[in-house]
Amino acid sequence: MNILNIIPFVSTFVTFSFAAAVFNRYKHRRGEHLFLWGIGLVLYGVGTFSEAYLAWRWSEVMLRVWYLSGAMLTAAWLGQGTVHLLIRRRSVASTLTALMIAISLVSIFSVFSARVDGSAFNSHIPISTQYKAMMERSSLTLVLTIFLNIYGTLWLIGGAMWSAYLFARKQVLPHRVVGNFLIAGGAFLPASAGTLIRLGLGDWLYLSEFLGAAIMFAGFVAATTPQPVSASRPATT
Repeated sequence: MNILNIIPFVSTFVTFSFAAAVFNRYKHRRGEHLFLWGIGLVLYGVGTFSEAYLAWRWSEVMLRVWYLSGAMLTAAWLGQGTVHLLIRRRSVASTLTALMIAISLVSIFSVFSARVDGSAFNSHIPISTQYKAMMERSSLTLVLTIFLNIYGTLWLIGGAMWSAYLFARKQVLPHRVVGNFLIAGGAFLPASAGTLIRLGLGDWLYLSEFLGAAIMFAGFVAATTPQPVSASRPATT
């Protein structure tokens, strides 16, 4: 196992730490967006863990979990958190979440009912570059994969950029401007996974996932860390 195959283990630690921080903030601040972001990050961590496991040994269950969490649901649920943050009409956001739950259940069925053959599995090759030869994906699975990734990525990256723009335009909370730009940049890295795989850079997918999680975590910390009150500002009681 080379160094690039160790990275998914590190990504898993970073991502679950990130998820814990988000759930801790939800515990104290509430907000459906935090809870949904936490779900998305748990899925992210499950995806990187199954990826790490498959760099060590074969498991049909782990292959299905890897595809379901990493290739289908992570971006969608992270984006769903942003839906609840930006859409003020609670009924609209709740309806979209209910639809996302239904689509996720269909996705679970489609992945776990797919035919899998691991006879050609090679632990020395990134799973991202060999899974197509092992798992038979139906048209439904392919359509759902494309839809969920586009939906989630647009909401997550677009929402972060929009939030950064609003704070910058109002010239308030500069730490949130920086934080949201970092979140958008971090989200872009794993979102580019398909391009890396098509270019034959499956190993570097692991690095993009690690950097994506780490940069988004840094952005979250930057955006949520309380800022000191300016000394020139009059005290309030």
